[in-house]
Amino acid sequence: MKPRFIKFSYFIWLVVPVSLWLIYQTFGLPHAIWSYSWINEGQGHDVFAHRTYTSCLFIGPYGEFERPAGNGKCGWVRFFKKEVR
Repeated sequence: MKPRFIKFSYFIWLVVPVSLWLIYQTFGLPHAIWSYSWINEGQGHDVFAHRTYTSCLFIGPYGEFERPAGNGKCGWVRFFKKEVR
């Protein structure tokens, strides 16, 4: 019997780094919410008041990104790609 030096199981670990690289190429890196602006309807800084957000500022590895709020809401994390200048 001849020994097999190349087996599929030797290369199965490559699935994780390749999939992480593909996710990075597709979506970019995560940026967390830093601040936001909202329409003040007299509620001030009341924690339990309903707010309609107008813009969201995200900070992450590629710097700051300010985006308009979608449907009056801001997400906690958003993915951005590096901007080429």
